[in-house]
Amino acid sequence: MTHLRIVILLLALLGMGGAAQASPRAPVNLAAVPIGRMDLPWWRARFAQTLDQARADPGAKLIWLGDSITQYWTRTSLVAAETILPVWQHYYAPYNALDFGFIGDTTASVIWRVDHGQLAGLHPKLIVILIGANNLGLPHWGARRTVPGIEAVVNDVHRHAPGAKILLLGVLPSIRSAWVDAQTTQINAALARIYRQSRLVTFRNPGVVLLRHGRADRNLFIDPFFAKPEPALHPNRRGMTLIAQNLAPTVTRLMGAAP
Repeated sequence: MTHLRIVILLLALLGMGGAAQASPRAPVNLAAVPIGRMDLPWWRARFAQTLDQARADPGAKLIWLGDSITQYWTRTSLVAAETILPVWQHYYAPYNALDFGFIGDTTASVIWRVDHGQLAGLHPKLIVILIGANNLGLPHWGARRTVPGIEAVVNDVHRHAPGAKILLLGVLPSIRSAWVDAQTTQINAALARIYRQSRLVTFRNPGVVLLRHGRADRNLFIDPFFAKPEPALHPNRRGMTLIAQNLAPTVTRLMGAAP
């Protein structure tokens, strides 16, 4: 092959030559590809910790995958409303459960974690996925990108844990902006439609228990009551209890028995 032909081939592969210019490639959906956060020391340490947890508890039967909302299941605090660990201990610990929630994670970061051994050596009966809230934050990935991102998470989880059932949760309501509210509604409607007939994935939207008159009830969230108040995003102990109660019949059915 001549040098010129090699150059033309490379340009074509890069979408820079001939017909590729007339039909440019679609941009990569960053919400649906693996993006790690190993540059952050605390994130790197937490990832190592979860790998250690997986190795120490290979018999775990239930795993939660997600962002800070998931990580908050094991939150403790001097303030009772902010201490959520007892809810986890009551509803999930009896299933020999693992909490793989990471503050700030998007769909892309969950894909990276799963691809880099988060589920290695584990054979859970059920994996609960709650992800997408941070896609609507700084990355500003709306429903058009986030829905395929969540689908990519589900497919990746199934590839690495083919024997597990998957309980996919809708993005929870929050009090951030009208745009976030609209995107959350679109994401959950799309996921309900996509997985309505699925034999692999059970979709539930427990966020309805956090609503009052159709809007997120700030009294069910931690953030507005911090010393430095923040927009409502993380359910407090009461909110997480309502979520756990809402999901309990589905978890029991998918696990095959009560703990």
